[in-house]
Amino acid sequence: MKIVVDRDLCESNGLCVDACSDVFRLDDEDRLVVVIERPGDALRAQVEHAVRICPRQALSIEEHDS
Repeated sequence: MKIVVDRDLCESNGLCVDACSDVFRLDDEDRLVVVIERPGDALRAQVEHAVRICPRQALSIEEHDS
């Protein structure tokens, strides 16, 4: 899976950071940073939750076959 952020929609609310701080963080300017763009299956549930709770629906997951 690959995480995609629509920068036009993202308001850096930080709910994704709360849901999965291993993958998402806010930088010093409160801009969303995806720390692990292609997280493994161990983080899938947390990433999917972060995508679902994004108030602006700025996050999505692209599935890629290996």
